[in-house]
Amino acid sequence: MEMLKVRCFIIGVLLSAGSFGVRGQNSGVSTRHAIPYTLKIDRNISDSALVDLVQKQTLRYFWDFAHPVSGMARERSNQSFDYGQEVVTTGGTGFGVMAIVAGVNRGWIGRDTAARFLLKMVKWLSKADSYHGVFPHWYNGATGKTIPFSRKDDGADLVESSFLLQGLLCVRQYFDKALPVEQELRNRINWLWNDVEWDWFTRGGQEVLYWHWSPNNGWAMNFPLRGFNECLITYVLAASGERYPVSRRVYDRGWAQSDFFKNGKQFYKYTLPLGFDYGGPLFFSHYSFLGLNPKGLKDQYADYWIQNQHHSLINYSYCVDNPKAFKGYGENCWGLTASDDPGGYDAHQPSNDNGTITPTAALAAFPYTPQQSMKALRHFYVDLGSKIWSEYGFTDAFNETKGWYAKSHLAIDQGPIVVMIENYRTGLLWNLFMSCPEVQGGLKKLGFTNAYQK
Repeated sequence: MEMLKVRCFIIGVLLSAGSFGVRGQNSGVSTRHAIPYTLKIDRNISDSALVDLVQKQTLRYFWDFAHPVSGMARERSNQSFDYGQEVVTTGGTGFGVMAIVAGVNRGWIGRDTAARFLLKMVKWLSKADSYHGVFPHWYNGATGKTIPFSRKDDGADLVESSFLLQGLLCVRQYFDKALPVEQELRNRINWLWNDVEWDWFTRGGQEVLYWHWSPNNGWAMNFPLRGFNECLITYVLAASGERYPVSRRVYDRGWAQSDFFKNGKQFYKYTLPLGFDYGGPLFFSHYSFLGLNPKGLKDQYADYWIQNQHHSLINYSYCVDNPKAFKGYGENCWGLTASDDPGGYDAHQPSNDNGTITPTAALAAFPYTPQQSMKALRHFYVDLGSKIWSEYGFTDAFNETKGWYAKSHLAIDQGPIVVMIENYRTGLLWNLFMSCPEVQGGLKKLGFTNAYQK
């Protein structure tokens, strides 16, 4: 939990400093390619049309608001600290490219237009700063130079890079035609993927992965990746690497060895196999599972569908129970995860609840809790309406007890809404990621069974 606390503290320092004034400005693509949007609330909209609308309008964050030079996703829709408008995010971009694939598949973006946009991004990444093949947390979207996330976090970020590579592998699998632009896109993604020195991040052969390395500060951040949290995808990809992989011992003796890995207790009548009491913030069951399909995914430690579904139901049940009597909480208004809040930024969860509801928490849980998530979606749109509905979908969070409604959007919160709703509807991103032969090899190495095994 210490990693999460430190990370959230750092983000909490980087508070918003002002609006971009984004409507019509700083567009990542020509206006002729812009995705239409509406701010008018249609109270009679059907469930299926509402789901379409939310996916499509949220996608605009990664399409219309993409950085004009790199195509990368901006960290947030308002300025981050004193870095101005150039801050782009590695992990949020990974979520964003998966959202773009969903948009292409639904006909909202032309396939060739998207392929060229993504090829431009991948070319930019090939020239941008990297460290043993690993990307930093933040870039300057114009120059490709690292923007430090904190004083000593000025180099490789293995977890954020894993989120990006999860997305790029889905892109590679989707754009599979024998067309020059798609062939080049696949080739360039393969070059980025194969350049990652996963084994370097065992810090000299230790049986655990480390989150950060810097050419200026070495291993000074000193964050070993131990479960259970959002970092499972990092171990899966590290085991899947073909040039610089890690062994199963790194997974069993690193990831699976901590005081907060196994749980087994019941909360609101739901048994939680792994993790902190009550499950922690809901992004634990989202970020690694945008591509990694938890349906049928099992290893010696857990059934990951049960893990994620029970985590979501515990979070929902806590909000319905509402032991602190916060305004608005109930069966139509739930979802605690990391987000902006009235005091800055925090990792909201049942054990750290200040009355802030974050739409991505309930909406990215659609595969696990479809009925509860649909009720939340309708409440957010119809009842709260213009308080949180915007040109990029829902704003980041709200706290009705304090009468606070965010104006901001964060890439890492917008992306999972589009992707996990699509996985609920069609399984698209799950099917793409799980079709990667390298991933299947890595899962097998780590002792996983899954529904895609041949």
